[in-house]
Amino acid sequence: MSELEASLYALYWNNNISVAVITMISYEYILQLEKEVKFVWERQRSVMTYLYLAVRYFGISVVMFSATWGGLVYIPEAVSYGVFLFMQWGFSAYSCLTKVILIWRLYALYNQSKPILYVLMGLLIPIVALYIAVDVFLWSRPSAISIQEIAITSNIKYCTAFFHVGPMLAIYTSIPVLCYDVLLVVLAITLLVKHLKERKELRMKPNTYIVLIVRYHVIYFVLNLAVQIFSAILWANLSTEVMNVILLFSNTAPFIIVPRLIISIWETHANDSCVHVSTTFEDCVCWTSPPPLEQHEMEFCIDPDNISCV
Repeated sequence: MSELEASLYALYWNNNISVAVITMISYEYILQLEKEVKFVWERQRSVMTYLYLAVRYFGISVVMFSATWGGLVYIPEAVSYGVFLFMQWGFSAYSCLTKVILIWRLYALYNQSKPILYVLMGLLIPIVALYIAVDVFLWSRPSAISIQEIAITSNIKYCTAFFHVGPMLAIYTSIPVLCYDVLLVVLAITLLVKHLKERKELRMKPNTYIVLIVRYHVIYFVLNLAVQIFSAILWANLSTEVMNVILLFSNTAPFIIVPRLIISIWETHANDSCVHVSTTFEDCVCWTSPPPLEQHEMEFCIDPDNISCV
């Protein structure tokens, strides 16, 4: 394959993947818009609603820049490098936001334990610093990565990135992030195991909301693990097909799944009627009416609204 044919082939793959990304993100946004209006815009603001708005709209902006960059829309080389940096720093910021969401969920599950909150937020600081260091050292240095304009014809031009560093550095720097993700999911699973044991001793059904939130923690963990692995292997010398398939996953899955999981908890809770609210915090613990066959059992759930104590 000649150099011109290779450039055309890469542009063909890039544009097809970009159209697929824009279509999937737009379709997902339309699907969730009615629920977003109901559970976000028509209700009192809380910490989780602000986190939702951040991951939803900041995520969409990052994805759209990423989809249009690289050939779908012509961006001059001088501007293209700045857009590329925004994309990469944006992906890191989005990942940090998802970790804050997990921390806030754990804080609610552990009865708003301040030590849990302070420890997890304290451990998050070096993770954020690591993200910044990686973005500066790997993505922001011309010696590590460069942007070059490819001219196929006088009217067909696009910019692409060239990696000058192997994948090992990206792999090493992803290890602390993965360890932090493991800590978050272990805390969630530990709470679930303890809860299941207590309910079994009392011969009561497990609380639906604890099971639901822990399940979402596991999904977050698997998603973050996949993103970290894919981000690392992007620095390897991959074929055009493999790289674009990885980019399709990285540019869609996190930005669809994270907001959807937040909305799904609110939607699940919307059908419950709280008779007692014990806290003013977001995702507060409340007591709901028990199922008809278990009137002796008072289930607690995770309330997605910022409700005042009674």
